[in-house]
Amino acid sequence: MSKTRIFFVSDIHGSERLFLKFTNAGRVYKANVLMIGGDITGKTITPIFDKGGSWKAEYVSTWRTANNQEELEKLEKDVRELGSYPYRTTESEWASLRESEKKMDDLFVNVMSESIRRWVKLAEERLKPLGCKTIFNIGNDDLPIVADLIKSSDYVIYPNETIVQIDDDHEMPSVGNSNMTPWNCPGDLSEEALLSKLEKATSGLTKPETSLFNLHCPPYDTQIDVAPKLDANLAPVLTPGGEPEMTHVGSTSVRKIIEKFQPLAGLHGHIHESRGISKIGKTQCFNPGSEYVSGVLRGLVVNLSEKKIDNYVFTEG
Repeated sequence: MSKTRIFFVSDIHGSERLFLKFTNAGRVYKANVLMIGGDITGKTITPIFDKGGSWKAEYVSTWRTANNQEELEKLEKDVRELGSYPYRTTESEWASLRESEKKMDDLFVNVMSESIRRWVKLAEERLKPLGCKTIFNIGNDDLPIVADLIKSSDYVIYPNETIVQIDDDHEMPSVGNSNMTPWNCPGDLSEEALLSKLEKATSGLTKPETSLFNLHCPPYDTQIDVAPKLDANLAPVLTPGGEPEMTHVGSTSVRKIIEKFQPLAGLHGHIHESRGISKIGKTQCFNPGSEYVSGVLRGLVVNLSEKKIDNYVFTEG
């Protein structure tokens, strides 16, 4: 009989719709461990301009007007659900902010931090009464300050570069970094530096054969690390038939550490379009994928008994 049920998602990228769905997952899937595997935060700020009695913002490529407080709050809610951060401002203030990279960076940190604090509080309010072990890790897209925001909780677990005891029989080392990407994200590392972090994070394992590896980047040359090949301008390279040419973009270091320890499972994300499972030796490696822009929460339910994965199912909703 399964003793632990894990619900795992990754790459929600600031989408409040997905986060709220995640907080309901403990009850829906009867999971006792809930995990976000990285890339929690959004990428953009959406300015909402004060027009003197009304507010106006560009939303899904069209301009939308809020004529009262209720409509303004609904507009902000819709922006958050898309994974962007709403910011009330004026056109002149926004123009001034855009002239300074530092001012824009500081503003992003402020609005992103407010969102993560609110999410942590929501997790505490909704999941603590259920007794769900709740784990949030950062990914390569997340700024280092996100770690401090998660650590501020006395309930949500921040696992990065440590070993978390999932239950009596299953340990879990975590690393949120990835190998280098074309976008030079905050958590991108050379393969050598990534391997060093992986070796350090796994050095304290006592039962690697029953462990789970929570590694944001998937292993190289698998079914879960395939993404469109990009040219020098970051545009997809097309095949003669006009389809995107696909290539493996995962980490050789992640593959090496999995081959070395052969854990029960690898829990990965990072490559949104590579939902699926691949096997490396005895290890089953999973990537639930991501459709955060469309508001669909893609997840993975894993049932564990003492020494094995009893079963698993990919979820979508």
